[in-house]
Amino acid sequence: MDKKYFKTLSRDLFRDRWLYVFLIFPITFYIVFRYTPMYGLIIAFKDYKIVRGIFGSEWVGLQQFQRLFNTPDFYKVLRNTLLLNIYGLVVGWPAPIILAILLNEVRKPGFKRVTQSILYLPYFISWVVLAGIFIQILSPSTGVVNLALKALGIKPIFFMADNVWWVIMYLFSGVWQGAGWGTIIYLAAISAIDPELYEAAWIDGANKWTQTWHITLPGIKATISILLILRMGGMMDVGFEHIYNMMNPSVYEVSEVFSTYVYRVGILRSQFSYTTAVGLFQSVVSLIFVFSANKITQMLGENSLW
Repeated sequence: MDKKYFKTLSRDLFRDRWLYVFLIFPITFYIVFRYTPMYGLIIAFKDYKIVRGIFGSEWVGLQQFQRLFNTPDFYKVLRNTLLLNIYGLVVGWPAPIILAILLNEVRKPGFKRVTQSILYLPYFISWVVLAGIFIQILSPSTGVVNLALKALGIKPIFFMADNVWWVIMYLFSGVWQGAGWGTIIYLAAISAIDPELYEAAWIDGANKWTQTWHITLPGIKATISILLILRMGGMMDVGFEHIYNMMNPSVYEVSEVFSTYVYRVGILRSQFSYTTAVGLFQSVVSLIFVFSANKITQMLGENSLW
């Protein structure tokens, strides 16, 4: 039996040899750029000095973490990171699902392709450009939005310097940039639903809303669950480019998050050990979020990652 198993395994490996060859490249990428640098995590437990190197620097134990939890800025950064992610989840997570369902109902192929291209386009534009466009449009003196408000007799609003409006504009720009691209996954999931289900529902007198609620959404439920679990893994990481290019000193109270905090303290001030501790804290909490979301999904009887 063992000989038969190894013979079958050898045959399958030879048959798919070129697929395994192509796997070498992503595996090498992750080993070199993801796993190998992880030895640098020991910096979080040292007083790292560049001239001494990682192994020559002095061990300080949990001193960096004690400093982290005793720093007032830490709780502000933690609050902002979690709140922006929660707001983004509430506002941004349903957007690609809704867009995918609407696009799926478009019956003219030409119009559908043009609409999809327009929705995808912002995803390929750098946040340096997108943020510049938003800042110019929302300018209190020359922005199109405030010029329209002036024409209506409404006092101009300094959107990018007001804490509440800045959060709204940040969320809106994020949805506008990423929702179109996210529809690709949900459209693929919708295309896998058996069309006969819709035909049977139509014969029974079900309208579009009923078909969507009882066929489309249950049909993509597994995809929604898995993407939600993956989204929970990023609850401690807002990203850098988007928020850095839109933030300014007037809104630091609501815009300072872990990614910008690490850049400001770790890179600009060269406090590498401290910000490595910040990064390790983020990773541990993100891992807890993923495991928790996966467990809750299992308890609800939905599809999970493992």
